[in-house]
Amino acid sequence: MIIEIDKGSGFCFGVTTAIEKAEETLRSGRQLSCLGDIVHNGMECARLNSMGLVTIEHEEFSRLHDATVLLRAHGEPPSTYATAQSNNITLIDATCPVVLALQKRIKKMYESTRGTDSDGRLSDIVIFGKNGHAEVLGLVGQTEGNAIVIEHLEDVRKLDFSHNIYLYSQTTKSLSEFHQIIEYCREHMEKGATFESFDTICRSVANRMPSICEFARKHELVLFVCGRKSSNGKVLYNACREHNPNTHLIEGPDEIDVAWLQGIDSIGICGATSTPKWLMEQCKEKIEELKD
Repeated sequence: MIIEIDKGSGFCFGVTTAIEKAEETLRSGRQLSCLGDIVHNGMECARLNSMGLVTIEHEEFSRLHDATVLLRAHGEPPSTYATAQSNNITLIDATCPVVLALQKRIKKMYESTRGTDSDGRLSDIVIFGKNGHAEVLGLVGQTEGNAIVIEHLEDVRKLDFSHNIYLYSQTTKSLSEFHQIIEYCREHMEKGATFESFDTICRSVANRMPSICEFARKHELVLFVCGRKSSNGKVLYNACREHNPNTHLIEGPDEIDVAWLQGIDSIGICGATSTPKWLMEQCKEKIEELKD
């Protein structure tokens, strides 16, 4: 039996940096909290929790004083920084540089377009992303909560095409669906209204799509290792399934069903940008145990 781990899978730059900052701080003996799960992978979160990292949510953060808190790669809205300043919280900011640049672009656009243009036409900033996702909350925060979030192509119909529309995307969304949204907007804009789109999808994520699809086609069985809360994971997993219907999403080795391995000679193991390499290695080891 051939068992291959996809070389292109695993942590992206932003997640790697956040985890390295957390480990460095914890090794120094300092107490450290993280605002939200540092990565959308339960087993990696558990590993860092065992080192002393405490995961907190925004409600607890607002009550915290004189502490050190890590901001994960997803980024945060301006209100988080204001709370930290008023509560004497030291921030270790691990916001991904790609996300940070996107936040700045949206803030600049919002400040220049809020209200109406010279002929009284309203302007909307639209973000293609997952409602409630940490990154999206940070992006919407740059517009004082006024941005419109659309999750899927069918959601575009709720836009008012008599307004000027400035379209951005969460960094980990599907590039192909984003292009479909752009085309729909262009076709439906009313005469005189401005439409501009900005391709803000992270290329280190988008470029994984063709390679992971090719990887999925190579094997009889594909195990996609991913936390079920991962937005990027859902996109890549669905792409794998399109190219290989015999693809299963698992969070760890304990979810591997021995029945999947029957009559299989070639297995591929891959994952999301939030999937640690060590976890994929554990899945490979589990398969080797089960086949024996």
